[in-house]
Amino acid sequence: MKTRANKKNSIPFKSLKFLAFRASHFSPPHLCLCMISMMSLQVSIGTLYTLHLTHGQFHWTIKRKYKNFQEMHRDLYKHKMMLHLLPIGRLKYLEEYLNCLLENTFCRNDSSMLEFLSISPLSFVSDLGPKGLEGYILKRSGGHRIQGLNCIGHHQICFRWSRRWLVVKDSFLLYMKRDTGSINFVLLFDPEFNMKVGHADTGTKYGVCFDNYTRNLIIKCNSYRQSHWWSYEINRLAETCDFLKLQRFDGFAPPRENTLTKWYVNGSGYFADLADALEQAKEEIFITDWWLSPELFLKRPATNNYWRLDEILKRKAETGVKVCVLLYKEVEMALGINSEHSKRTLMNMHPNIKVMRHPDHMSSVVYLWAHHEKMVAIDQTVAFVGGLDLAFGRWDDSQYHLTDLGLTETTDRQDPHDLAGNTKLWLGKDYNNFIKRDWVQLDRPFEDNIDRTIPRMPWRDLSAAFHGKAARDVARHFIQRWNFTKIFKIKYKDDFYPYLLPKSHSTADSLPFTVPASMKAKVQVLRSADRWSTGTCESSIHNAYIDTIKKSEHYIYIENQFFISCSDKKTVHNGIGDAIVDRILRCFLLVGWCRVYVVVPLLPGFEGDISTGGGNAIQAILHFTYRTMCRGEFSILSRLMKDQWTEYITLCGLRTHAQLSESPVTELIYVHSKTLIADDRCYIIGSANINDRSMLGNRDSELAVFVEDEERVPSIMGGEEYQAGPLTLALRKECFRSGVLVGAASDPSINIDDPISDEFFFLVWNETAKKNVNIYDKVFRCLPCNKVRSMQDLKDYSNVACLCETDPKQAKEELKAIRGLLVHFPLKFLCEENLLPPRNTKEGMAPSELWT
Repeated sequence: MKTRANKKNSIPFKSLKFLAFRASHFSPPHLCLCMISMMSLQVSIGTLYTLHLTHGQFHWTIKRKYKNFQEMHRDLYKHKMMLHLLPIGRLKYLEEYLNCLLENTFCRNDSSMLEFLSISPLSFVSDLGPKGLEGYILKRSGGHRIQGLNCIGHHQICFRWSRRWLVVKDSFLLYMKRDTGSINFVLLFDPEFNMKVGHADTGTKYGVCFDNYTRNLIIKCNSYRQSHWWSYEINRLAETCDFLKLQRFDGFAPPRENTLTKWYVNGSGYFADLADALEQAKEEIFITDWWLSPELFLKRPATNNYWRLDEILKRKAETGVKVCVLLYKEVEMALGINSEHSKRTLMNMHPNIKVMRHPDHMSSVVYLWAHHEKMVAIDQTVAFVGGLDLAFGRWDDSQYHLTDLGLTETTDRQDPHDLAGNTKLWLGKDYNNFIKRDWVQLDRPFEDNIDRTIPRMPWRDLSAAFHGKAARDVARHFIQRWNFTKIFKIKYKDDFYPYLLPKSHSTADSLPFTVPASMKAKVQVLRSADRWSTGTCESSIHNAYIDTIKKSEHYIYIENQFFISCSDKKTVHNGIGDAIVDRILRCFLLVGWCRVYVVVPLLPGFEGDISTGGGNAIQAILHFTYRTMCRGEFSILSRLMKDQWTEYITLCGLRTHAQLSESPVTELIYVHSKTLIADDRCYIIGSANINDRSMLGNRDSELAVFVEDEERVPSIMGGEEYQAGPLTLALRKECFRSGVLVGAASDPSINIDDPISDEFFFLVWNETAKKNVNIYDKVFRCLPCNKVRSMQDLKDYSNVACLCETDPKQAKEELKAIRGLLVHFPLKFLCEENLLPPRNTKEGMAPSELWT
């Protein structure tokens, strides 16, 4: 008997996350029974039946004995609703009997019938993928591979058995309380996933053991046959799962072809598109950040609170969207990002907003490492990844404003409830120069952190948006971290913080919303993860960087907040700097073309007065940066050909200037990007810095995407015709034109088409950087600079008045010759000093891993 699925009664996906389930009404499945074996001549006892069932798009198989028919019949009879006699085992009559029962509304929704048919509230959710095997089992407690949860193996001798409903899907399994729908545990398929059946491997009769990175789960079945049936069905459903093996770069997710994606340079466009995407959320929003400011405005200038982050999340939560936020729990004595304020503010907005912080430093013994990734996933359909936290100070555009006084006189405190007529782009704490003064009192977000007579520090960053299967990979990573944190922290174990479920990739191509101007490319999600952070180990970002550098044929362009590399196997371990050296040497020996562009911040992002040395934290980072670039036997320049390195590599920073109160001012542009572009055909954008903390995998947690163009457009490389990728080519030109060489946008004589030609490399890039440095030094006597090689030089240099103070008019004329933002990195700054922190300081007593 064939029936149709009742779409009206299907369970919406969002109900899976927070709401308790109950068996909903469903259309009767179509049944087709066939007998597969005879275990006994007694038909009513020993015959095993295979039932093939169909419910709309769902197809599944169950195996039942005649006694199971009897038990269901007996349960239905208790309700005095039995209208049919149970046939005595003949195939045709049993099929008719079941289909007749399913025509009865009461019978088909009775719990005994649902159990007989292996149906639960999760069975017919299309976004969870095909219906897999389900049924009651006994599960054993313990088995978690998480520090503190299985002390000295006590779970092997102190455990209990609990009856649970086991559900198998195409990339995970879970067990739950079927009567309430409460999910008790989710086990994701991963490369360590395997199954063992039998007493020898499970320690129990009819046992099945499931292993993955985070748990050894043992269940007990009713019979030998049932235990092997579970094993067979799980293997069958999981055989096409992408997550059962390591992918390219030893990553958890494979490259996803034909993925709609878009890159962003600076925060203005990124935050605007993110705001619009959040407005489209229908089911769930996942957010993880190193730092999150609830009061952040995503569109500017703000004339009301509509586009404020916390208001957007509240608005969506009120419509039923479930918002899950994972925040890094900082060591409060070392960092002032006040994640407690962020958590409290968001959770007070609406019950549908759930916020967890991780790690607990004492119980996890994690003090040095951080959750550094930045990610937003919406309905597991579109994701945003990159270097931008949803936090103060990050919003910027290609103008890189140093000032923001507004059009009218205002106080240093902005009323958040009265923004009518506001023209400021950065309100309250959002206006900042963290080298002058780091953020404090974040629970007073609309009070200025610095006086606006001090120029702000512009923020340069890159991010990406993408859709479909790649977005589901990012969501899966978030879910893995969320569920891991829920298990790890006792305060999150109750049902208030739910287990999350990854959507199936089989429905990922259905895109109800796309980010405007997205283009298709191949996208692979990469990460740095460790047992402490995610429950797994991975360093695919590091592997992708090295592989891309080694395989590059023409150029490498790097923008990064840090540049600490060149392994000595003792202090520094990542091999990115070594890969750069090898690539340049190969080019030199083969007489080929190779250019390496490196753009980093001129100073590390720590509070300190550089005119007096900057402080121990700034000097420590400078030490390891110079160790990578040019100082010591392991540095890049010391390993290249003497006086010939300038033909292959250029090391730069960014600086800009403006007028403030009729006086010229300057400030470095803080490069916070984590980006690599190669050969106009591929790029990496993410949260990972070039240092051991981000790259090794066993330290900070990170997230990135590797994007490869699948199409080609005509371009030029080394003076010859070249087939470039349209996305990568446009990104590289955007970085060169509006981000680095602003003059290229207004001066048609500047040609940025060929990134490796001598004309561009020497006469445009390096000549521009050199000229800009000389002008800035003349007008402002900027620090850091090559003229200052010792602390005495620094003292003398800082005591001389600069041209902008002695002759502002002439200074203004000199600044007219500045072209773009590019300046050479000062390779000789304090080269005569030991920049490592003294041993008797707190920075000196910290392990070197803190800085590298």
